[in-house]
Amino acid sequence: MSHFKQHNKNIDLNFHKNPKSERITLIYKALYQLNDVILGLVFLCGSFLFFNSSTVTTGTVLFIIGSIQMTIRPLIAFTHDLHLAFKHKL
Repeated sequence: MSHFKQHNKNIDLNFHKNPKSERITLIYKALYQLNDVILGLVFLCGSFLFFNSSTVTTGTVLFIIGSIQMTIRPLIAFTHDLHLAFKHKL
């Protein structure tokens, strides 16, 4: 069995390191995290509203809003990738 030496365990695949790209990435990362926080709060509120039979409909609406936000998560990541690709004309 052969042994391979790994000199660098942290392989950086970001070929376009520049301040503008890093700023764009930080903005999209902040949007993604903000969406996640709001998503968690929406689902939490929806869960509490299910405890009372008179607020079940409102809880269901919040779950639908949360589901839409779960769809937004990959769209934020995809838009980020497209933004960088067009910026670097890949």
